[in-house]
Formats: sequence, structure tokens, C-alpha cells
Amino acid sequence: MTTYRALALSTKYWKPKEDYILQIVKAIANKANNGDFVVVSEKALSIATGKIVDESRISPSKNANLLARFCMRIGWGYFFGILCGFGKRMLRRLREYPIENGGRHKQLALQRAGLLQALMFGSEGGIDGSNLPYSLASLPLDDAGEMATEIRKQIMERLGKSLTVLIVDTDKTYTFKNFHFTPRPKPLKGIHSWGGVCAYLLGRILKLKKRPTPLAVSGRRLQTEEALKIANIADKARGSGSGATVWDMSARFKVGVSGVTWSMLDTLQHRPIVLVRSGRP
Repeated sequence: MTTYRALALSTKYWKPKEDYILQIVKAIANKANNGDFVVVSEKALSIATGKIVDESRISPSKNANLLARFCMRIGWGYFFGILCGFGKRMLRRLREYPIENGGRHKQLALQRAGLLQALMFGSEGGIDGSNLPYSLASLPLDDAGEMATEIRKQIMERLGKSLTVLIVDTDKTYTFKNFHFTPRPKPLKGIHSWGGVCAYLLGRILKLKKRPTPLAVSGRRLQTEEALKIANIADKARGSGSGATVWDMSARFKVGVSGVTWSMLDTLQHRPIVLVRSGRP
């Protein structure tokens, strides 16, 4: 049986136009060995490559406002949230879901991901506002496979080390026996993306095994189960950054959900890279 050890690596906070390959190379230079896995956060890559949207500039439609007012406050705050086993604090936050800012966020989700994703309570279609300031939200990567390959090639050229690169999202993949599924679009081959909110509810209500979602692997062929295991180990080592949700982030800084600034995020320890090493017990 293969065992794994993980080391989360701290870097500065990656802002738009960041040379993320340089940051990765610097972080792993004296720590990585041939054969290691380099697990990189999709969220950090999305921000570094400028895949972000300012939601304050979005005009919500009536449908988006209805989603914010009724789907979030009532549907998730009372029914779906309870079925999914949310804690009291999360349920309270959902029942107080902001209508104005929430409507803008739901409008973005409707435009980018469609209704089944917009019905989610968060990270709709991979759209995420955590670990970002103001009213900014990150979009999912369209080219995770190409990015993973380029990162691996650059590591080889600059460090002369042969590593395997994984790009991973914290959105969950659920497992039923040997069947892996996620509400998140464009997961790694072998993980089925379907149903949006339906997949999420099924996984949560049935209390299926859940792990972060690998999006791309470059360097070696991995079975889906192994990729999920490595993603999960890396996620536990990394932690949640400024907070798992925008509410956690704003509570940490004691400001409103759109009151977080770039300078506030700069003060935190960021660990967008995790080295995972395999071995025999």
C-alpha cells in the first residue's frame, strides 16, 4: 500500500499578472525530489492569470434577485441546508444572504454557468469569491491541462527535476463505490460532471465520501482514485487560506463581505502549492 507525505509551501499572495511559474519554482527549488507531486490551487492560478470579475459592475436580473432572496434565504437557509447537514452558523448566514450583492453574484452564475449551477449555495460552476478582495470573484480555468503541462516543463527546464503536476479545486467530488461525480464543470477525466445542484445535494444528503476535485495531471498517468487521494492529502495540508467562504474571510478581518482589501490578504500566510511524496510504509 502506498503512503504519502505532504508539505504545504508558503508564498506571497498571488495577485493578477503574477509570474506564478516563478513562484512555484522558487517554492519547491530546495524541497522537491524527482517523482514528487506538485499540487497547485486552481484558485491561485485563476487569480494570477486574471480570470476574475468585478461583481459590483453587474446588474442583476429579476431571476437573479429571486434566487438570492428565495433560493438562498429560504431554500438553502431552511430546507436544503438542513438536509445537507449544515451547521447553525452557516444556516444563519444563508438566512441573511445579502440580496443586492447576492443578486449580482447569482447573475454572474446564470450567465457563466447556467441555472443548475446558479442554484448552488456557493462556488457556482467554479465561480468563487473567497480569498479575493472587494466584490471580485474568480472564474474556473478553461485550460487547466495546458497549464499543468507548462508548469511541469518549466520545472524541468529550470530545476532539472521530473515532477508530476496536479491542478486541484476545493469543490468536492463525491464517490459511490467506483463512481466519482462532481457538480463542478471540467474535472479530471474519470470524474463525471453532471447535474449542478442535483449532484451536490445527492452527495451531501447520502453522506458520500467527498474530496477536492483534480482538474488536470501532467507528468504521469494516474488512476482517478489515486488523483483524488493525492488531492485530498494536499488539501488537508494546505488549509483554507483566508477562510473557506466569503463569510469566514470577512469575519476574520472584521469587515463586510466586500470590505476585504488586497493589503489585508497580503498579511496572511498563503499556501497555494503542496508537495506530496509517495513511499512504502
